[in-house]
Formats: sequence, C-alpha cells, structure tokens
Amino acid sequence: MDVRIEESWKKALQPLFDSSEFLALTDFVRNAYATSVVYPPARQIFAAFDLCPLQTLKVVVVGQDPYHGFGQANGLSFSVNDGVRIPPSLQNIFKEIASDLHVQPYCSGNLERWARQGVFLMNATLTVQANTPGSHQQKGWEQFTDGVITTISKECSGVVFLLWGNYARNKANLIDSTKHLVLQAAHPSPLARGAFFGCRHFSQTNTYLLQHGKTPIDWR
Repeated sequence: MDVRIEESWKKALQPLFDSSEFLALTDFVRNAYATSVVYPPARQIFAAFDLCPLQTLKVVVVGQDPYHGFGQANGLSFSVNDGVRIPPSLQNIFKEIASDLHVQPYCSGNLERWARQGVFLMNATLTVQANTPGSHQQKGWEQFTDGVITTISKECSGVVFLLWGNYARNKANLIDSTKHLVLQAAHPSPLARGAFFGCRHFSQTNTYLLQHGKTPIDWR
C-alpha cells in the first residue's frame, strides 16, 4: 500500500503497510474521519514519523493515544499545538526536566523542537474520536506501532527508549536491551501511581547519547 509518510519510514515499514491488518485499519480510519470528528487532523497522523526520520532517531517516547480535545493533538505523543494550555502530564515532564537538568523548558507544549532533534514521539494509537478517549484502541493501531518499535529495535542501535507507565512498559519485550537503553518509570500523569519525579531520565538519556557518539538532546 502507498502511504504518505517520510521516505526512510516508508521503506522500513513497507511490509507493515502491505499487510491485510493495515489495510483493514486504513478502512476503519478513513470511515472514522468521514463520519465523525477525529484527532489529530488527518495530515498529522504520521507527524512523529515525518518530523523524525529513521536515520536521525535517537530517543523514543511511547504514549498511549492522542489528546481528544479540540485543537490539542498534533501527532506527537504528550505534545499539543502552540497556544494550547499545557496538559498536566506534560507539565510534570517539564518539572522533571527542570529538576534533572537545571534548565527551564520553553513555555510552549508543542514538542516539534524535540522531534527535529531525533526524539520520536509516538502514541501506540495514532487517532482518537473527539471527546472519547481510547475510542480507536483495538482497531489495529497497536499491532502497527508494535511493529514500528520492533523495526527500530532491529534497524537502529544506541537508541534510548523512555517507557512511562504500565502501558508503555509493556512494550519493553519488543526492544533488544543489548543494543539499546530502556528506561522505565511511572506515568507523568498526576493520577498515576508510582514515582515519575526523580527518575532523571533526561540526564541519563543525554549521558548515554554522548557515550555513543551522538549529540545530546536540548530538552528545553
């Protein structure tokens, strides 16, 4: 199947795009956009891929599904559009960055600035019906994004995977930990149980990248 996506991803993921499961998912997504309000805008479904080509990828952050409120989702996990109020989970991420790295993140919740540095911000489910969280789960997206994680694990080396919360941590078995660094913590949501604050994932990430000859991420 011909999918409009950044070329390096298109080549690497072609077997997934050609699968009967993805064809069924495509039918579902097209119908959803035609009959209801769905986020993110269709042109941004693959924004995480388009902004972070496979060959530039250094860090993977796994989210669950897009924000379901008007004007929020922009195709990047945890990210919102410029001018949108920063959601609580992202506020906590920014607090941990400030504590860990002693820098103050920018006031915008649009994380394109991270994606362009090699941070792959992918939700496990790439679309959602407006005001209905989890509405596009178990429709085929999870099989596709699991395949993406497996592809990254096989095709790349020295990648840092940030798995926050039980949903993301369940993806750890898809990653070859002999080739990559896998860091796990509680979800940054204020409602989550367990410790996110103090995980120091951002300094650990940059230390690992430097050790592997890569430019660290400016997490501001």
